[in-house]
Amino acid sequence: MMSERFAELDSLAERWGLSGLEPVGKGLEFSVHRARGRDGETVAVRLAHRRFDSNANDPHVDTRALLLQEYGIARHLAAHGLPVAEVKELVLADEPGSPDVLLSAYVPDDGSDLDSFALGQLLARLHQVPPPRLTPVASEGVSTARAITARIGRRWAEIGRLVDDWPEPPDPSLVAGQLSGLTEGSLLHLDVRSDNIRRRQGRVVALLDWSNALLGSPSVEFGRLIEYARYPENELDVEAIRSGYAKTATAPPGSDPCLLVCRLDAALMLALVFLSEAPDPSRGPAAADHARELALRVTAPHA
Repeated sequence: MMSERFAELDSLAERWGLSGLEPVGKGLEFSVHRARGRDGETVAVRLAHRRFDSNANDPHVDTRALLLQEYGIARHLAAHGLPVAEVKELVLADEPGSPDVLLSAYVPDDGSDLDSFALGQLLARLHQVPPPRLTPVASEGVSTARAITARIGRRWAEIGRLVDDWPEPPDPSLVAGQLSGLTEGSLLHLDVRSDNIRRRQGRVVALLDWSNALLGSPSVEFGRLIEYARYPENELDVEAIRSGYAKTATAPPGSDPCLLVCRLDAALMLALVFLSEAPDPSRGPAAADHARELALRVTAPHA
């Protein structure tokens, strides 16, 4: 099947006049290839592995919906002056089995250390931009609060199938109550880490991959950032991000109950990554233990 999809990609490359096609990245749902266009500019070609996909974190993934979202968000943010990869063309396959493909400008990266203070400034700008009119794929058609509550329960159960003596999940009504103050006024990236940040002299020149985006409060973004920062490869300094963010906006306080629930949401996702999607015999059990500790903190005031 993959050989057929790469044959389709070669056909599209010929149609677009692309040359020097080479793979530069691969994730659960997509692979990314770099090529040179007719005009000599370097472009990125994002190819869906399958029309529908499934993994431990997300059992029902519509890759076409994700590409449509990527296209729409990138166009929206570019119009507001935010650094994203310029989208050029979205090709939706006419025939079953053929790949959907997104063509974008390729944004080079100079390999410099990430400037977390500048990243914080950028995230404040992002959260202040009027959000696009869309229903994020990750919301699964419900409010952000309901989506987070549901996936905490679903992912908790999935970890229980992988970890012995896994406890009962946090009470969903309690989790929902902690999220009661969550508004949907900001577009959130929710996958801010080094792999999705193209930088030049440390500063962000493109924020990539909007598959996890939601509409919500900055607390949801910061909950994810705090958990990602536990892993050195993500290159995140949360205090520096907070300082940069505070230049133009108010960062959520650490005591915000919504932030703690969103940390749990992120921790469960990461535990499943290290237990199932990219198994790591050290990180997996430790990530599950950490998620369990966060769940105790979420429920502690009500125990």
